[in-house]
Amino acid sequence: MEENDVHTTPTSGAGLVVVANRLPVSLESTSDGTRHWRHSPGGLVNALEPFLRAQRGAWVGWPGAAGQDVPPPEDEDLLLHPVALTTDEVAGFYEGFSNGTLWPLYHDVVMPPEYHRGWWEAYVRVNRKFAQATAEVSSPGATVWIQDYQLQLVPAMLRKLRPDLRIGFFLHIPFPPIELFMQLPWRTEIVEGLLGADLIGFHRPGGAQNFQWLAGRLAGLESIRTVNETGGTPGEIRVGDRAVKTGAFPISIDSGELDRLARRDDIRRRAEQIRADLGHPKRIILGVDRLDYTKGIDVRLRALHEMLTQGSIDPREVAMVQIATPSRERVEHYIRMREDIERTVGRINGEFGRVGAPVVHYLHTSVGREELAAFYSAADVMFVTPLRDGMNLVCKEYVACRHDLSGALVLSEFAGAAAELTSAFLVNPHHLDEVKTTLHRALNVPADEGRRRMAALRKQVLTHDVDHWARSFLTALGVEPALTHISNRPPSAEHTTSDSDEPALRTDWALT
Repeated sequence: MEENDVHTTPTSGAGLVVVANRLPVSLESTSDGTRHWRHSPGGLVNALEPFLRAQRGAWVGWPGAAGQDVPPPEDEDLLLHPVALTTDEVAGFYEGFSNGTLWPLYHDVVMPPEYHRGWWEAYVRVNRKFAQATAEVSSPGATVWIQDYQLQLVPAMLRKLRPDLRIGFFLHIPFPPIELFMQLPWRTEIVEGLLGADLIGFHRPGGAQNFQWLAGRLAGLESIRTVNETGGTPGEIRVGDRAVKTGAFPISIDSGELDRLARRDDIRRRAEQIRADLGHPKRIILGVDRLDYTKGIDVRLRALHEMLTQGSIDPREVAMVQIATPSRERVEHYIRMREDIERTVGRINGEFGRVGAPVVHYLHTSVGREELAAFYSAADVMFVTPLRDGMNLVCKEYVACRHDLSGALVLSEFAGAAAELTSAFLVNPHHLDEVKTTLHRALNVPADEGRRRMAALRKQVLTHDVDHWARSFLTALGVEPALTHISNRPPSAEHTTSDSDEPALRTDWALT
């Protein structure tokens, strides 16, 4: 046990605590030096904040300002507990180990991960800070829900500090195949860190099964045995006198709220204006992504370019909008990727655009949720082609906005959401000819077939919302969640029946 691992049990605090790399607000400085809090976009915030507010719980996270001690932001319904990080800690923990090592490793090594001892040491230090902060804010016997790959050591650290707590952990990105995870020099420490939780949640059953095998292999068969050897969900791993559950809990969105938003008259007018601004094309293709090499933005641009070259798409009838939210702009891989994407956009528009009428409209910016709902409502085809994605909630957001049953979804089979959204036009993003063929089918789908597909997609998305996901996880954790339904939408015939009892899944107003 580390010298700081001392059992501490506060007499007060929050009974439900979410722990995430970032707070749901960010501290920003203006040009005159004043500082203010701004609501942070992101899939995790959109998924968790509503139900946590309903419980008047606490959120532990970094406020986004390095090297500064900041006072907790005031919020009547939510205790926000900032964790201060130095500039060096942000560089080593976040930009280094989290996004230079774990992110590419967990996404099938789309880019080569880097392994640096200094990054790992920063990761350990910061995880310890988060564990200590969580121990301080949690009431006796509280339920703590730790989020994502940046904090995989926190469960075990927190259990040493507060053995009275009920601890859950959820991984929002894919858990890698066993052969890839075994590359990690600190693989045993990560597995042992996660085993501090009472429940470890993944998007897909395969992730839970991979982790069960690794727990037996890396943590020692004499102390750990897989109870559920059939790969059921949830399974159990015996850790001493504790049973650690693992399971699949695909995350989702507040689909009812999005459905209502897309029906608003002002959003519908804005969608019509977007179509007019684009020159009233026959078909609008939309991509919405965080600018990341896993998202396959380059794949869809290459497919579009070849289709234009071959004449299977008429540039006078089709327009593509690609919204790329800025991400990790100081990292070399991301700088080069942005340059390549912008170069491809320029080439397409140079070859096939006309004065005042480019084929591709590229927006490298964040977009607010109302504007995004209008884009979803305006688009005839949603083009989602990640090379690997834990879930990808953009596709679910698009479906939630298509209340008139129009529109078509082209979805990578390597997104976690593909297992649920089987009525989409599923595609292998590594097969460029298949991407082109599938996009052509979606652009020309007969109206009756399109409506059948969209009705099936909406049934899944509106039934399995974020409230369903949160309840499923907390119930498996052994907590009876007294949650109000987040969307507060009366059930409709579209909501009430489902062929599946499996919970579904989520992105920030658009991004995982």
